[in-house]
Amino acid sequence: MTDPFIDIAIRWWTSLGSAAASLTRIVFIVVGAWLLVVVLQRAVRSLRERIASRLDDRESAQRAETLGRVVRYLIAVVVSLVAGMLVLAELGVSVAPILGAAGVVGLAVGFGAQSLVKDFFTGFFILLENQIRQGDVVKLGEHAGSVEVVTLRYVQLRDYDGNVHYVPNSHISTVINMTRGFSNAVMDIGVAYRENLDDVMGVMREVATQLRLDTEFGPRITDDLEIAGVEQWADSAVLIRCRFRCQPIQQWGVKREYLRRLKAAFDAHGIEIPYPHMTVYAGQDREGRAPAFEVARSASA
Repeated sequence: MTDPFIDIAIRWWTSLGSAAASLTRIVFIVVGAWLLVVVLQRAVRSLRERIASRLDDRESAQRAETLGRVVRYLIAVVVSLVAGMLVLAELGVSVAPILGAAGVVGLAVGFGAQSLVKDFFTGFFILLENQIRQGDVVKLGEHAGSVEVVTLRYVQLRDYDGNVHYVPNSHISTVINMTRGFSNAVMDIGVAYRENLDDVMGVMREVATQLRLDTEFGPRITDDLEIAGVEQWADSAVLIRCRFRCQPIQQWGVKREYLRRLKAAFDAHGIEIPYPHMTVYAGQDREGRAPAFEVARSASA
């Protein structure tokens, strides 16, 4: 009973002729391209995970993640372009003139979209030179934040307020990476001019020692407190510069905790953290006397 249906299907398929064959090949090309992209991207992801599992430091793992994402993106683009040309050939469109025209159009687009071309070249060298990785905290010109995505086209940052910044690679002239290898928590501690600086530095070292013994903050600090000395005679305070060497990205938390503990220690030792103040001196006249308004005020008193 099924033979008539089979015969009808065969006659219908034969009547379609070359169109059916082309349609079949197009379907195979599209499905094959999709499968190839999936397989290659999974292979890249598996290779990246295997490499990352053998890396001990966080920075190398982040670099492997960033490069893996870019490679997967390139695989999708290249396979899609090849599949597109094969589909056009099956539809009877000559690919050779398209490729020739693409060269001319590409030259024209290159002049008109120089920033786009620069984006890709700059992004390639940023990745090649390992300047930026996912998870780094960087400053790119006027934009700063944690790196969420790095592509050949742009860098995506998220700042402390939660705002997302998309910075085109062509706009990146300098990269300030604040979390590469190690970070320094730099602090300028202001105390009153009347304080004994040696005693102040002793309290600072004592608080630093206690912080390094803390179970939460101790592992974030890699070296003892380094006191550079008196940095500046400010208007109302003497500034003492110091710093901790910390694990990457940990400098801000260490700085906040140290300042919190140092404030309590200064209060306990009676060390003054001065408010801005100003001493007004009226001066004297040529005979060494106080100005007239000072004499009048003294007389009235």
